[in-house]
Amino acid sequence: MNNLQKNNWEQFAINIRIETLRAIGHLGFGHVGGSMSIVDTLAVLYGGVMKVDPQNPKWEDRDMLVVSKGHAGPAVYTSLALKGFFPIEDLLTLNQGKTHLPSHCDMNLTPGIDMTTGSLGQGSSLAVGMALGNRMDGRDNTTYLILGDGEMQEGQVWEAITFAAHQKLENLITFVDYNKQQLDGYTKDVNDMGDIAEKFRTFGWNAQAIDGHDVQMIYEAIQNAKKAKGQPSAIILNTIKGKGCSFAEGSLNNHHIPVTQEQIEEAIKQLS
Repeated sequence: MNNLQKNNWEQFAINIRIETLRAIGHLGFGHVGGSMSIVDTLAVLYGGVMKVDPQNPKWEDRDMLVVSKGHAGPAVYTSLALKGFFPIEDLLTLNQGKTHLPSHCDMNLTPGIDMTTGSLGQGSSLAVGMALGNRMDGRDNTTYLILGDGEMQEGQVWEAITFAAHQKLENLITFVDYNKQQLDGYTKDVNDMGDIAEKFRTFGWNAQAIDGHDVQMIYEAIQNAKKAKGQPSAIILNTIKGKGCSFAEGSLNNHHIPVTQEQIEEAIKQLS
């Protein structure tokens, strides 16, 4: 990875944050915290790591992304729009009547969304099934999964984790957005999951823990994951909920919040 690529991804992440905030600001409320924390990973994936074609969103040999924490849809939609899957102006229809950009990811409405998600935990099983199906069909592609750290408390997630290890799904790479907050508090207070990377290893996965806002570390972790043979891989992203958003970063109450135009303008000014 050279400095130009790193700079491009860092700028891409800034652009994703700005356009996501514009979309949420136009609506007046939305999932700010969990959208902002995964932006840097989305910038790396859609900035060149994922094999996708905006002109052919259903290309069978594409890499696939399942954002199990589907409420982060606004950031995913922005990444897709900036990549060219649909006009960026469509972002201003976010979560409004007749939009193709609903509050949570919907594969039946949005070009580029590979799986409908939002009922937390279920995306894990869906991603495992997609990875297994692609391997059975002989496709040389990767399925990526993004889980929330609060979501890791779901039993269904761990059923999927054990099954993926048993099936040796080396074509599955899972990110955990470890921003240490969930809807109603800090994860350590609600249901402390301890060392998540070590838990993955115990269940038979290759696992790494990195700075989830460092695009170079994210890229290198993905490359290391692809070298792991005979087992799925997990990348634990140490992140900050609301990262890069002046009125949300560092706040406990930033999951789904009302926003004013003044807040949005100031946040975009600081990002710019």
